[in-house]
Amino acid sequence: MSRFAAVAFDLDDTLCRHDHDVTALYRRAFEAAGVEPFGEPDELWPLLDGAPDPDDRVGYLGAGFARLAAQHGRNVDPIALAEAFEAVADDSRVAYLPGAVDALSVAAAAGPVGILTNGPERRQRAKVEALGLADRVDAIVYAGDLPRRKPHVEPFDRLTTALSVDPGEMLYVGNSLSYDVAGAHNAGLRSAWLRADPDDAAAPYRPDYVLDSLDELAALLRCDPEPETEADA
Repeated sequence: MSRFAAVAFDLDDTLCRHDHDVTALYRRAFEAAGVEPFGEPDELWPLLDGAPDPDDRVGYLGAGFARLAAQHGRNVDPIALAEAFEAVADDSRVAYLPGAVDALSVAAAAGPVGILTNGPERRQRAKVEALGLADRVDAIVYAGDLPRRKPHVEPFDRLTTALSVDPGEMLYVGNSLSYDVAGAHNAGLRSAWLRADPDDAAAPYRPDYVLDSLDELAALLRCDPEPETEADA
């Protein structure tokens, strides 16, 4: 029997990832903007400011392109490049991460299942449909359409209400410490941090559990181990 009445997941980089040929997408963006290519995608990503801003993805990407252009000595319109990148990207090009399908099945066997994503429905709906998620979960909250997104409490409150469970009875699984773990803590949910690398440290956050793979979720739901904190991770 599960120790949780319900389980909910973040979407991007928790259940799924983009399935683009990133290099080809990068080149198409330059072609669409009429700009001679410079740099590589692996140079751009570290220049972005944290997690994407659902309200201003163009500005978010544009800031990265501006920094990259400065490093390469190029005089370009970074906003035009960002707009071109958004125009050629296909939000339906996503794939489940390893273990995600099984994790959803295990969660469904334990109780209601929800999705809480910080993106707006206009962008995330294509991913949900491509993955067939609507048939696998009981509720989806698009926090990008709310006045406040994660780590604020409101999106989590919407989710627990939709699933008809008390916050303390729900486990929230996500890959972001500052959005998923912090938000779940603020809303009174238990949190499971899906870390990208076993050497990654949670400090100064304190997730209730740490997962190195979604395959570990089944064991977590079957028992109630002592929460793994940064001292254990």
